[in-house]
Amino acid sequence: MAVREIVVYPEGADVLRKKSEPIGDVAGPARKLVRDLKETLNAHPEGIGLAAPQIGINSRVVVVRLGGHEDEESEPGPPRTLINPEIIELGDERRDFDGCLSLPGLYGETVRPHYLRVTGVDERGEPFDDVFEGFDAVVVHHEIDHLEGVLFIDRVDRPEDLYHVRENEDGELVRVSLSGEDKSSSKERESALDSLSL
Repeated sequence: MAVREIVVYPEGADVLRKKSEPIGDVAGPARKLVRDLKETLNAHPEGIGLAAPQIGINSRVVVVRLGGHEDEESEPGPPRTLINPEIIELGDERRDFDGCLSLPGLYGETVRPHYLRVTGVDERGEPFDDVFEGFDAVVVHHEIDHLEGVLFIDRVDRPEDLYHVRENEDGELVRVSLSGEDKSSSKERESALDSLSL
């Protein structure tokens, strides 16, 4: 197992924007890829999902930590592997929190399905046909997007929906919109938006 370096956007746009190829055989290299994805995700406790393109491999594999949400006290579970995941059904689209290890420090509000039915195989090669609901559906949808070369910034409706989290004078964490920062940072904001190619 190895903790791999996470590909960061926009520097890694070539791999992050490329559509991933299906896994043919869940053995050898695929098992190593799964182990590396899990180890890398576990090394980043702030993350709840990781797709193979985020460690530089355009294969259709993701790992997700389900059962947690930013507004709840519950901790997400251990990484679960989805190989060649395919969305069969989706619904209940709503706005929710979004963020990405490949876009560190940047967060947003996106509209994503809160109901997903997904098929694929697990790391043992066993087929699954599962329903994900609520924030778990958001996480799975976000990771499957990575396999299509889609980033969460592509799903942001307005620049105002992108933000950083900073500590205020009272030591509390607060959201700071990219479009709501003071005038002195307007060049920084324009540069950030340009680099994100919104």
